[in-house]
Amino acid sequence: MSSQNVDSAPKASQVQKSGVRAAFEYTGIPPSWFDKRPKLPSRNWLIFLSVTTSIVACYVYDRRECKRIRADYSSRVEYLARDPLGTTELPRKVTVYGAKWPGDEDHDKSLRFFRKYVKPILVAAAVDYEMVSGRRSGDLANRIADEIKTRRRVDAGLEPPSQSLMPLPNQPTLEQKHKRELEGGIVLVGRHTLKEFMSGLKRGWTESMDRADREDMLARELASDGRFDEPEELVVDPEVVDGEPLPTRSRLLPSQNAALFSPLQMPSSSPSKSTQSISNIPAHLDTPPSTIPTLPTLLLVPFTNHIGFRQVPNMLWGFFNERHKVRAGSEAAYALIMNHMRPFAAPNTTVTASEVQESEPDGHQGGDLDFDLPAESYYDGAYTPSETEKARKTYYDALPAKLATARALARGTRPPTKEEHSHPPPTEVELRAERLKKEMRWRGDEAGWEIVKPGQPAQWDERFADALQVFDEPRADNVS
Repeated sequence: MSSQNVDSAPKASQVQKSGVRAAFEYTGIPPSWFDKRPKLPSRNWLIFLSVTTSIVACYVYDRRECKRIRADYSSRVEYLARDPLGTTELPRKVTVYGAKWPGDEDHDKSLRFFRKYVKPILVAAAVDYEMVSGRRSGDLANRIADEIKTRRRVDAGLEPPSQSLMPLPNQPTLEQKHKRELEGGIVLVGRHTLKEFMSGLKRGWTESMDRADREDMLARELASDGRFDEPEELVVDPEVVDGEPLPTRSRLLPSQNAALFSPLQMPSSSPSKSTQSISNIPAHLDTPPSTIPTLPTLLLVPFTNHIGFRQVPNMLWGFFNERHKVRAGSEAAYALIMNHMRPFAAPNTTVTASEVQESEPDGHQGGDLDFDLPAESYYDGAYTPSETEKARKTYYDALPAKLATARALARGTRPPTKEEHSHPPPTEVELRAERLKKEMRWRGDEAGWEIVKPGQPAQWDERFADALQVFDEPRADNVS
């Protein structure tokens, strides 16, 4: 009896195996794996899984919202792309301006923002665009001012309108081009672009119509500052043959004004056509107009570029909140496409820019000139004029030695060294060209910084009040 109880005990304790478990045991999986019971991970694993899951969830949610917002606005305007055009009609075209962000060597950041957040909605509505960027600070202001002056000369009859090299039968007239520009609009990406645009706009409609060559004017200014002049040396001639000094190289006087023989400063034998046309501009035509014709409507797109180690937290926040940029760009593009316009809000004051800067150091002017004003705080220390002054001082301290070497080798007063044979030093003409290029860049950076620096008010003219309009999104179409 006792033996039967002993034999039946192991049978009762045996666990009934399922067919799946028995099959997996025969595949080589250790039996201990089937006896494990689920339990919570350790503290470190819980921290790792929680942080990783949260980061991935934030990223996936943000990118999903970006696609949803972009698809929502694209569906609103895609019916415009299906409207047929006539054989002689052209699609609507806008001009996009993007200036260089102060302190950032990548000059294309503004237009890259446009291509990523605004362009998809314009493409969905079949709206054409032309992008214009400034490689250095102030380039955009100079370009806009020159274009306006050219238009004033054409309107005054002082210059023929530009024509294509191969005229086409359906070539639009000047009036048709202006009409298409007014129907299209202008896109300004960022506050720094708005400042450069307003500066160029005021200069173009206020300054003279003279076609000034900035590079030629700077070259003439640099030629008279004495940087390339040679010091006068007293030549002593103790040896005389037949009452005449020996014509040795050491007795030849150095050039007193080498700038006159530089290719950069060589005056032309006959005045150019532009010089003749400038001198013949009547005074009544060169006077700034009292009224400005209607200008294309402006689309103000907010843009902030975070650079530098101190702005890394802002970069991380922006990486997980792309949906806000997509929404802002989509709303701006939708306002442009639907042609919802309002008058440009003029500033609250009519004093000059210097008085505004003295009375309001923070740069507040009121109206649309305060557009995206907080963005100026992100490039407060991006650029300082002291950087240009330091680079200029370093260059001019090393210039005399380079100039002496170039003249010594050119006149043969000493033979070139082995290193100079392998790497020939720049000649005097090349040093003049290098100096002109550097001064153009330095002075352009200083002038551009004076336009966009924090606290500097945007340029304004009372004549702009009736000539400017702004695209504004309809309130009823805001997306929740």
